[in-house]
Amino acid sequence: MTAMTDTPETPEPAPAPRPEPSRQEKKLMRSAARLAAVQALFQMEKSGEDWREIRREFVNHRFGHSIEGEEYREADPYLFESILEGAVNRQAQIDQTTNVALDDAWPIHRIDPTLRAIFRAAGAELFDSTVTPPRVIISEFVDVARAFFPEGKEGGFVNAVLDKVARQARPTDFA
Repeated sequence: MTAMTDTPETPEPAPAPRPEPSRQEKKLMRSAARLAAVQALFQMEKSGEDWREIRREFVNHRFGHSIEGEEYREADPYLFESILEGAVNRQAQIDQTTNVALDDAWPIHRIDPTLRAIFRAAGAELFDSTVTPPRVIISEFVDVARAFFPEGKEGGFVNAVLDKVARQARPTDFA
């Protein structure tokens, strides 16, 4: 009963089921998950927050929301979580493999933190995914690098480093 009318409350109807995303929408959601994973890894490094807290923030408050006038695309939450968890669990392995691919004068701890987040996110997917071909993963993270560094040469740098990382992580895909 409501206080104003003394009539029984009618339950709100359940929301209509969301239609299955198209193939193109799924691709965009995977791309958005990769970009978000890089942002989350960067945020984790800067804030020291636990990856589960960061994951919760992104999934509940960023995906598909508008924040300060900035629209965040809906992202694939499963890929996002897989990349984050993989980057955390395999960080030492990813960093070691990335260091081998980098110039000796510039180990991973000396490079830009955004690039470090890109290498860790891509490394997690390269080591953990058996579904997505390495060249697709590399291309996706090169696009992420270009989004962060539109005027620079970082896209080519990311491509070269990730190619070496991919050959270590998934050698049979390059045989």
